[in-house]
Amino acid sequence: MIVLLFFAFLAGLTTILAPCIWPLLPIILSSSTTGGHRKPLGITLGIIVSFSIFTLSISYLVMLFHFDPNILRIIAAITIAFLGLTMIVPALLIRYESLITKLSSFIGGRPIASHHGFFGGFITGLSLGIIWSPCAGPILATIAALGATQAVNFQVVLVAIAYGFGVGIPLFLFSFLGTWLFQKSRFISAYTSHVQKLFGVITILTAIAIYTNYDKVIQLKLLSAFPTYTTFTNKLEGNDKVKEQLGILKGEKTKTPGIKKILKSSSLSNYGRAPEFVGISNWIGSKPLTMQELKGKVVLIDFWTYTCINCIRTLPYVTSWYEKYKDKGFMVIGVHTPEFEFEKKTENVENAIKMYNITYPVAQDNNYAIWQAYNNQYWPAKYLIDANGNIRYTHFGEGKYEETEKAIQALLEEAGRKVDGKVVKVEDQTPKTRLTPETYLGKKRGDGSVMFKGSWDILDEQAVASKGSILELRFYANKVFLVVTPATQKDRAKIFLDDKLIGEMVFDVAKLYELVDLKGNIGDHILRIEFEQNGTAVYAFTFG
Repeated sequence: MIVLLFFAFLAGLTTILAPCIWPLLPIILSSSTTGGHRKPLGITLGIIVSFSIFTLSISYLVMLFHFDPNILRIIAAITIAFLGLTMIVPALLIRYESLITKLSSFIGGRPIASHHGFFGGFITGLSLGIIWSPCAGPILATIAALGATQAVNFQVVLVAIAYGFGVGIPLFLFSFLGTWLFQKSRFISAYTSHVQKLFGVITILTAIAIYTNYDKVIQLKLLSAFPTYTTFTNKLEGNDKVKEQLGILKGEKTKTPGIKKILKSSSLSNYGRAPEFVGISNWIGSKPLTMQELKGKVVLIDFWTYTCINCIRTLPYVTSWYEKYKDKGFMVIGVHTPEFEFEKKTENVENAIKMYNITYPVAQDNNYAIWQAYNNQYWPAKYLIDANGNIRYTHFGEGKYEETEKAIQALLEEAGRKVDGKVVKVEDQTPKTRLTPETYLGKKRGDGSVMFKGSWDILDEQAVASKGSILELRFYANKVFLVVTPATQKDRAKIFLDDKLIGEMVFDVAKLYELVDLKGNIGDHILRIEFEQNGTAVYAFTFG
């Protein structure tokens, strides 16, 4: 745990180098033009407190009070705009400082001089902490994921605090330096009122960018301009010791005995009891099932999600196995664990089930309950369970179809069922060469490899286009797919390959769309997509 706390602190400390924090620095610096020597401390603590609290508890708060978390962002943007206005209008600043003095006196029980600036700085910091989304490395990504799934414990809080203190040190020094410059520099002091108004304008413009989500576009462009930061973060936080500690933090050593071993094994040894179906949001194609009911059957648990191209390429095998062996005591349970928010919608999953001819039961694991019970980490992932309810085989990703089917046959024979030993014949679409990796377009996992042109609203999971917006991507593959949620049933986009128009796409439902098919001619190309409507949301590119 000490090692993880150290690296969390180190990750926070280096955040000052991250492009994602740069848009906040002008506001922090501008806040230094007013207030006293305690204001930098107030700003820093405000950022740490609000960022930590909302990262760890936003999921609980939304569930408890049933509100749109975007409201907090709007309130924060309005607060920041007001603070910018106080820098431009002296009379407003006087009234604001008077109010802060009264509030701080009321809270502290005694008068506090307004010129110290701690309370005003704290309010500024609280607003910044709400709207700030740092470039997440493995450590922060784990904290955010545990917060989102309401799996916060004391250790998670400690790691978040360590990260927060790491962030706080350089921010405090930056804010303190600004205060010192404005108070000590004779040259700047002579133009303090002008500088203050200039920073007021900058603060208001930043607030407008935050309100319109354009700050996320700026962050993404900065990440594109400085891609080495992502590489640096992954190297810093990606060592084996940190990975092991993050695994413990996520409960990988406590939930399902033996599954850790499965990750490195493909034998038919006995790895312990399979977890029960818990926390299922909805069952499609079946009444709710239990492992106890399935005892006596060989069961394949298939983790998938309907926009995952790797999952889609495995489905012809899974559906064929089900049709071939279902009358011999074999059952498939598709566990649909969504990668994106829109994949939680039952109607979308039902459409995908029809599209891919899935006739076995599918459990919607919208809250990641089964995913966590299995300590799963992959889409797709297959867990094969024998007739006694024990996990005997696993495979992650594509490929090894014959090996998996032979394992099914072995367990059926073990249960006293006769099988012919032949394997199904399905065209293997698994890529044989190294392709461009899956590329995300939201701010949480975007890596800067995609060029955004025009007006974009960059959110956590997705980027939302405006009319005339353009995406450009260099890729090496045979096929290109894009996960899209349209605003209407007739959203359109023009597709260009190496500056040549190759077609026009119509996006009618939320799903994975095939944009490019080079008919086996894998190569290096430039893809450009020109969107013709407002509101088309794009999530991720995948390749085949």
